[in-house]
Amino acid sequence: MDALLGALADPTRLAIVRALGAEPRRSGELAAALDVSRPAMSRHLRALRDAGVVTDEILADDGRGRVYRLRREPFEALRGFVDEVEAFWGEQLAAFAAHVESGARGRGR
Repeated sequence: MDALLGALADPTRLAIVRALGAEPRRSGELAAALDVSRPAMSRHLRALRDAGVVTDEILADDGRGRVYRLRREPFEALRGFVDEVEAFWGEQLAAFAAHVESGARGRGR
């Protein structure tokens, strides 16, 4: 989870994830679409790959070309984490609301 959040903390990498959410793309396509130099794009994609966010596939017709795509698993883990946090705060807010209501009933007597 730390690697995923660290990778997504960078605005360029977050933009790459958004772009790959639409469709798999080559590094050069991403660089052009996001107005990032090719060397910088390679560094960002390496960081995303190292964090397990993306995977790359070598194209059969071009041994040097790679297509990058998102991996589902890190985002499923993130969804689980967000659901846990949301459930915790939902319980805390419900308990607070019950406390406030019981206090209001006690004063209204």
